[in-house]
Amino acid sequence: MTERLDKALAVLVPEEAALSRSRLARLIAEGAVTREGVPVTDLKTKVAPGEVYEIALEAPRPVETQPEDIPLNVLWEDADLIVIDKPAGMVVHPAPGSADGTLVNALLHHFGGALSGIGGEARPGIVHRIDKDTSGLLVVAKSDRAHHGLAAQFEKHTVHRHYLAVVHGVPDAGDPRLRGTKGVSFEGGNILKITSQLARHKTDRQRQAVLFHGGRHAVTRARVVEDFAGAAALVDCWLETGRTHQIRVHMAHAGHGLIGDQTYGGRRKLPAKAVGEAAAAAAAAFPRQALHAATLGFTHPVSGEELSFTSPLPADLEALLSALRAGSSAP
Repeated sequence: MTERLDKALAVLVPEEAALSRSRLARLIAEGAVTREGVPVTDLKTKVAPGEVYEIALEAPRPVETQPEDIPLNVLWEDADLIVIDKPAGMVVHPAPGSADGTLVNALLHHFGGALSGIGGEARPGIVHRIDKDTSGLLVVAKSDRAHHGLAAQFEKHTVHRHYLAVVHGVPDAGDPRLRGTKGVSFEGGNILKITSQLARHKTDRQRQAVLFHGGRHAVTRARVVEDFAGAAALVDCWLETGRTHQIRVHMAHAGHGLIGDQTYGGRRKLPAKAVGEAAAAAAAAFPRQALHAATLGFTHPVSGEELSFTSPLPADLEALLSALRAGSSAP
């Protein structure tokens, strides 16, 4: 099936390029998109399998990321890397609309500018990231040798990352709806496995979409830790791959979107009859996706030492769980 050029590029352009569909349309109109050296200026041009298109982009203007005296919760630090427990609400690196107040701004102050330069001026030392409103653990490279070594481990999927999430409903192998959901399966021990491709949404560039052709391979596993009267669950999620919004979009695809997730969770509410009025209200008012990067394990890229870190749940998630426990156990 052929597809028009602007739509095809919107799906296939790497996420890192951060090209919106409107910007791609402008680039096409300006003659910046070529096929075999010839500009293609019609958005509706049909693309065919095997065709190669090139996009000429102007060099980005340098961003002067300034050090800022922002407190950091440091769990480990040596000459090559640092492990941070990031609070919810902090952006990892500067981007349009978030030029300051980021983890990178804080790190530059903490180190006096001594970070791996591989990520460029806006993202020095950043090997991986978690969303602004996700709390928890991150490792950051201070040296280039650490950056290369950590990046290789993330690419090989040997870094151990577990997240705790509070979701709508309770994933269960006996649920016929889940058994009939494409990409969803169960492994021993009632472990939910979600396998799909992920790519940016065709019309909403801030979202990811589940695909089964094209996109980037993604695998998420989840295990129920605590069941709240069948209406919600605390789940342990771990990643075989690490894609943008992966846990959030995969759990939503399975019908178990995260509480508080305005992007993927929709307007779904917990039934007060099951968990009580107070817990239902607490879930409805929860201001962010209920997701916490709880454990992080990797091999030190320089010393070879095996390192593992754990982050306790932050106060807002503990309060949500307390309300759910109280409501679920009420007579």
